[in-house]
Amino acid sequence: MDTKHIKYLINLEDIIIKKIKIKGGWVNTHSHLDRAYTLTNKNFRYSYYPLKKKWYLVDEMKRLATEEDIYIRMEKALKYFIYQGTQAICTFIDVDEVIEDRSLKAAERLKKNYNKYIKICFANQVLKGVLNKKSKYWFEKAIDFVDIIGGLPAKDNYKKNEHIDVLLRTAKKMDKIVHVHVDQFNNNKEIETEILAKKTIEYGMEGKVVAIHSISLASHKKDYRYNVYKLMKKAELMVISCPIAWIDHIRNENLVPSHNSITPIDEMIPEGIIVALGTDNICDIYKPFSNGNLWIELRFLLESCHYYNINNLVNIASINGLKVLGL
Repeated sequence: MDTKHIKYLINLEDIIIKKIKIKGGWVNTHSHLDRAYTLTNKNFRYSYYPLKKKWYLVDEMKRLATEEDIYIRMEKALKYFIYQGTQAICTFIDVDEVIEDRSLKAAERLKKNYNKYIKICFANQVLKGVLNKKSKYWFEKAIDFVDIIGGLPAKDNYKKNEHIDVLLRTAKKMDKIVHVHVDQFNNNKEIETEILAKKTIEYGMEGKVVAIHSISLASHKKDYRYNVYKLMKKAELMVISCPIAWIDHIRNENLVPSHNSITPIDEMIPEGIIVALGTDNICDIYKPFSNGNLWIELRFLLESCHYYNINNLVNIASINGLKVLGL
């Protein structure tokens, strides 16, 4: 074997991971640890269902879960992130009329037991919305505990603006940051990122609001995309990309610009928008094959967006995450 040229070869994975360590380690800005490892032989078939259907199918698992069940799986997932050298993580937790406060109590235990090993931020998942009487009760029940106020405007489908109003009004009163799931369906009819940016400015919440996913932006025409980027910059709206969560998005027959079903970070970053990395779901009906490997997430992101700026990729995986989490 001719080895005389081996010294000139570079291992980009090693280079990036070493640089991330120098920045303090990985930051996983978006996960759902209370649902991790809930995949079973019985519920695996649910993996084929569309997202909005899954919002209801998880009720079966949530209804049966004890506080101890939830704690055990959250702890298992958290240990894996610690093993990877993660310095901080944000996990959404379900708090609603189905699971009630069991995830909340498990999260309190997790924070008490592991906060000295990794910085844990919690956000409330509003899978039942925030506008009806029951959902509003559980939304308010979680607010004092969570570090970040979570939102899902698509759940209150015909009242998205009102949903965001509740989030931002509450966040301003509580002096908390907001993470909102937007533009998840890779559809050029979605304009939730635009709405969120405008609402952020309206409430004077610049720099305190984060858009999670924003994949539908890539399906719009170029002029629209860049107008939204300008608006996002004005709102200081930050973005979390969870590439594996969306790379599998099913095709449709809409005639749109060629694009991947991934947050278009290659366009956002040059426009001055802060982008961070998340894993989203792990080994559940949403993402049955996802294992929470942060290097794989970053690799999917850089390949799907054809984005190879090493220093910016390192920042996406580390210090940008700290900014997104308000740390």
